[in-house]
Amino acid sequence: MTKRVLISDKMEPDALAWFKSNDDFDTDYREGISMDELGRILGEYEALVIRSRTHVTAGMLENPGRLRIIGRAGAGTDNIDKDAATAKGIVVMNTPGANTISTAEHAIAMMMALARHIPSAHSSMADGKWAKKDYIGTELYKKTLGIIGMGKIGRVVCERMKAFGMEILAYDPYMTHETAKDIGIELAEVDTICENADFITLHCPKNEETSCLIDSARLNRMKPTACLVNCARGGIVDEDALVEALDNGNIGGAAFDVYALEPLPEDHPLRAMPNVVLTPHLAATTGEAQEKVSRDLADQVAGALAGGIVRNAVNAPSFDARTYEILAPSLDLCFRLGKFLSQLCKPPVRSMEIRFSGTMCKHTTDPLSTRMLCGFLTNHDSEMVNDVNAHYLAKELGIHITESRADETDSVYAGLVSVTTTNDSGRVVDIKGSINAINEPRIVVMDNKNVDAKLDGPMLVLQNRDQPGTIGSVATAIGDKNINIGSMTWGRVAPGGDAITILNVDEPITPDLEKAIRNLPGIIRAKALMI
Repeated sequence: MTKRVLISDKMEPDALAWFKSNDDFDTDYREGISMDELGRILGEYEALVIRSRTHVTAGMLENPGRLRIIGRAGAGTDNIDKDAATAKGIVVMNTPGANTISTAEHAIAMMMALARHIPSAHSSMADGKWAKKDYIGTELYKKTLGIIGMGKIGRVVCERMKAFGMEILAYDPYMTHETAKDIGIELAEVDTICENADFITLHCPKNEETSCLIDSARLNRMKPTACLVNCARGGIVDEDALVEALDNGNIGGAAFDVYALEPLPEDHPLRAMPNVVLTPHLAATTGEAQEKVSRDLADQVAGALAGGIVRNAVNAPSFDARTYEILAPSLDLCFRLGKFLSQLCKPPVRSMEIRFSGTMCKHTTDPLSTRMLCGFLTNHDSEMVNDVNAHYLAKELGIHITESRADETDSVYAGLVSVTTTNDSGRVVDIKGSINAINEPRIVVMDNKNVDAKLDGPMLVLQNRDQPGTIGSVATAIGDKNINIGSMTWGRVAPGGDAITILNVDEPITPDLEKAIRNLPGIIRAKALMI
């Protein structure tokens, strides 16, 4: 069945063809649609594809209808209310790598244009002048380049400018000193870069932490000859402070492709400054980048709408195909453990502690925690739950989630997931799960008692006295209802105490049968589950 896709921003003909040639899409191209009209019709589509013009607000997403995906052809997603999308279970995806080369090359071009006064010199030539002595430039060789943000674009800039013989100082909160050493650069704090760099280029996202990251104080730390380049996002630099710093000669020049307000107002003072190079958000605008962005996004949207791998999601776990293949059994285990727990725990649950150990820690565990919550909240009746909004819903329900990792391998299980929940009355449920040699999800420990049960289909979980005849009477009661027992496991700490018994059965245990079993001698608790 084809899915309706709305493209609300201008797209080049060749790029648009990538969407229209996809047989899975019924593509509606509405270039220039007003935001009011977009809000009215948005719920009629499964996917919305945008660029930078369209702003998707919380109001638009209040009643999202059929909308499942918002795809940004490009890297920046600050024109989308991601919190609102997350709350409604809508995937927000972008194409961060498709325009990496184009953006990096543009930043380098801006840097060189500043260093050699190319725009001013060209303008002078166009006016019929030959002002050779007015435009004495600066070599990049042996100069210090500060790179703020060492993601894909920052790394390409780094690689290219090392070939120019520049010394590199870089800031990235997620890069280790070992990695920096391996690629031949030095990590430094933003203030240190501002004080020491001859050129500074920004390649970080725009968020609460980076809004006005380069403010008046940091501009005043820079060398009077320093040049600042921003091809990342508008608003990372305080533009009023920048104008003042340029006017006062506190820095040597600036080259900007992005602005706090776009289009840049006609009377903005940056437009008239001689030591400034400006371009109208062109960094990703090459034929190669536009085609790749559109092609990649079309593939991503098609895959996600078909129920496949979600790639480049900014508000949900996403994987490449190889990682997904490796993680698939663990993701399944965590989802089933969540469903198992949700039916055992008496609400409201106030805390969930998730611990991963051994081989479970070889890859990122964030998606595993998310799948656990999806399983746990799958029967939550007020909202659809998925990988996008699981953490949001848990927070809304007042469930405190903690996650920890331990690389040590358990003496019995190579990889283990442990989950402990506590409800309002203080009752604790503690379970552990693992995957066996044939990738079956199993519950292996419950309330400190070793068990081994497949997490699949109808199940019955008992807390019972460890005494002769107790389980026999349960089996008889189940048999009397013509329900077959597929497998049974039990665990205890010491003879004669409490035990845990888990049965996999071929047919669901009815409420009446569950009640009858609960009233049998030696049964403390009985709970029928469906996984």
